[in-house]
Amino acid sequence: MQFVDKALARRFEACEEMPQVLYARVFMKTRTDIGAAEETICGGHMIFAGLGSPIGRATGLGLDGPFTAQDLDRVEQFYRSRHAPSQVDLCPLHDAAVFEMFKERGYGIAELNNLLYRKLDAAEKFPAAPAGCEIRRGRLAEARELGGIVERAFFPDGAPEAFKDLLTPLYQMDGAMTFAASFENKIVACGAGLVIPEHRVFALCGAGTAQEYRGRGLQTALLGVRLRAAAQAGCEYAVVVTQGGSTSQRNCERLGFSVAYSKVTVIREVGEV
Repeated sequence: MQFVDKALARRFEACEEMPQVLYARVFMKTRTDIGAAEETICGGHMIFAGLGSPIGRATGLGLDGPFTAQDLDRVEQFYRSRHAPSQVDLCPLHDAAVFEMFKERGYGIAELNNLLYRKLDAAEKFPAAPAGCEIRRGRLAEARELGGIVERAFFPDGAPEAFKDLLTPLYQMDGAMTFAASFENKIVACGAGLVIPEHRVFALCGAGTAQEYRGRGLQTALLGVRLRAAAQAGCEYAVVVTQGGSTSQRNCERLGFSVAYSKVTVIREVGEV
């Protein structure tokens, strides 16, 4: 198992950072009404992708340089000017003084997740797809259909408005890889990811399976296909962020992923002082 130091954590955090940056850039071209924006700061980025959106946090800050109170002032101003809560991703590799700074300003916990990783090898063999299943690259024309599978997997009773159609912009990003799994020409599962070449890491995302096709090994097969493709694209590591104890974490651990660390998203609501 690889020892995770601050330098490696910085590479891993790019898997949360760069997809959001690219989402914001797509929205700046296609959804000018929401005022999407991204700015570099402290080695990472501040991202805004619309009020209420699950995309839009400050990520990758302070792992390859200092993160000061003045920098946090700038983060808070970035979000305050957009009437959005200030949200920042932190991990155990951040300096203790950084955590103390957020504590002093009254930040609370918005999310707590596990970051898992594994080394990649282009020659590695993975479990085959179950009998009768075809796995192929996803197509732009299928973006909404595939996104709908992911939405229903996470929100069986209907996704909130902010979570709808989140997969479609992925098809407009350089380095994106999307895959669809089908039985008898019916798409029943999908999985996606993003190659981040500057850090040689692959961010896994966008996976879901239709309710009636779960338990057949589809996500394990989709995961293997993505890992092989990422290795062939020159990535050294694959990274996924999951909730602790989730099915997603279990599927990843079955294919050799290990928890690098737990990470927290801290939040300060608009108007809090």
